[in-house]
Amino acid sequence: MTISAATHTDVPDAVDILVKGCDAVTMDKGGAVLANAAIAIAGGRIVWIGPSAEAGILPKAASVIDGSGRIALPGLIDAHVHTAQQLLRGKLAELSRTRPLRNPPWKNYFVPFESLLEPEDVHLSGLVAYTNMISVGTTCFAEAGGPHPDEMARAAVDVGIRGFVALSTVDQNTGFAGRAVPGSMLMTTEQAYDRNVSLVKRWRNEERVKAWLSLRQIIVCTPELITAMASAAKDLDVKIHTHLAEGTYEVDYALENFGKRPTEYLDDLGVLSRHLHCAHSVLLSPDEVDLYAKHRVSACHCAFGNYGIGIPRLQEMWRRGIDIGLGTDGAASAGTLDMFQVAHVARVGQQASIGHQFHTRIPMSAEELLKVATQGGARALGIEDEIGSLEVGKRADLILVDVTDPDQMGAKDPLFIASTVSVGRDVRTVIVDGKLVMKDREILTVDMEEIRHRLARRRPEIMARFDAMVA
Repeated sequence: MTISAATHTDVPDAVDILVKGCDAVTMDKGGAVLANAAIAIAGGRIVWIGPSAEAGILPKAASVIDGSGRIALPGLIDAHVHTAQQLLRGKLAELSRTRPLRNPPWKNYFVPFESLLEPEDVHLSGLVAYTNMISVGTTCFAEAGGPHPDEMARAAVDVGIRGFVALSTVDQNTGFAGRAVPGSMLMTTEQAYDRNVSLVKRWRNEERVKAWLSLRQIIVCTPELITAMASAAKDLDVKIHTHLAEGTYEVDYALENFGKRPTEYLDDLGVLSRHLHCAHSVLLSPDEVDLYAKHRVSACHCAFGNYGIGIPRLQEMWRRGIDIGLGTDGAASAGTLDMFQVAHVARVGQQASIGHQFHTRIPMSAEELLKVATQGGARALGIEDEIGSLEVGKRADLILVDVTDPDQMGAKDPLFIASTVSVGRDVRTVIVDGKLVMKDREILTVDMEEIRHRLARRRPEIMARFDAMVA
């Protein structure tokens, strides 16, 4: 095991937190792994990484964390999540036992559910989602766009997670799939633009939590709004979070209405750029993948759902250097916010869809998919200089994963354990932006019992209204 080239022993002036005795899987470009390592944190950043035996040269730390029996990893990044759908977890499975579900789910269930939520409901949903993320090792997220995004941001600040919130943005009601978008979720083009830009500006100066622009789907967004938002994204230097190539219905809609596939339509509008972040990106033609590479469009592979749509172009996009991360698509879709599990499912999905097709035993290894969940996610979010690996100078977003349970016994290689064996419940301690937010499985930033109490009181009321809506 080697030390990263970015790891050095220049002595910092002060140390806030010293993690000592862990095996560090840095996920840096060289793939460095360091046994019995020490990681020093000050001012929210990693200031020193080296062997624990050499940590005596450091100034006395304000806090020391025993990392023995633990692997240190960069925090995982959820590059596409729906915060406001957290309280809907498991509901569609329940409904499917009594009736056939209508497709697509986003139009028939998810957007209608979001339309029922009050601001405090979204704050509660955020608290539940973000504490869940922290507990399974996710330290940064990209919100797809939902109602009351300021309440999402408030919850993220409360919990101590890093993330980008966004507003669900719809400015045309096609009545597609037999259900109109609820009136509370529909805006004029001017309203949609103004609310998005104002949201980004309100959260510009927050260190950990910021806002992006959002376009829900080309089916429910006018070309005038799409082009205006693309211009705003460049002016504000932020991303637009959207869904693209998510279903056959979307491809058919684009071909019928524009004579182009979805990505080609956006190219004609002149909006493809590094400022566009496209969740799912499954049903892409070879020419569309070329457009992603040409314009540096970023993407997110949501493994729990994407293989039910088609054969994702994950391997091809990753190897071509396209900025692609992994995402859960939210608890309502995936049932879990555990990014370790997303990576495991992606590995199996790639074996089934690519491996069998080309007689390739392991088209993408577990280690490579862990890179997608860390380095890839950071690139997709445009913050690879700040997070995604454990390196001196980067923000101190890191997790400590237990390796002492029977499930890990018999294995010694830290990279193998981290990429192949570990799941979210193995995460013991989480640091975000140099601050301890979970220690020994205890969330330190918010009152979990109060959250459980609020959830037990409010969720039945929301579900009663939702049941009446979709009956």
